Amino acid sequence: MRCIDQVLFTRHGCRNEDKILNVASTASQLTGLRQAIYHATKGFVLSFTEAIWEEVKDTQVTITALQPGSTDTVFFHKAQMETSKIVQDGSLAGPADVAKDGYDAQRAGDDKVVSGFKNKVQLTMSNLKPESVVAASVGVQQKPAD
Repeated sequence: MRCIDQVLFTRHGCRNEDKILNVASTASQLTGLRQAIYHATKGFVLSFTEAIWEEVKDTQVTITALQPGSTDTVFFHKAQMETSKIVQDGSLAGPADVAKDGYDAQRAGDDKVVSGFKNKVQLTMSNLKPESVVAASVGVQQKPAD
């Protein structure tokens, strides 16, 4: 087995098995008003994970992208978004549920998992709408609450 970009390189050479979990986000597939760099960065994580997954698919190595939506962590505090509509509405996922979804997908060898039914519906619907409508919807969620 060859080392993929030396991601799996150890002191003794390449290992023949490993499990990697990258945290992307539902933001990786949505236009990110008020958080353009965050959304673009998560888009990179998703694309990178999918590319590496394809490169190692014939090995015992798996790489999984976890795509949670808004989760009840310190993220909103650090991003100074405590007043955003999505936080004020109280519709944040529990971190333990998100972690379990990622862990289960990683153990199963899945290439990606969207955590939470609401997030799966949101991403499915966003694929059916024009980008301008999706961007406006995301903008409303991240806008400071009145």
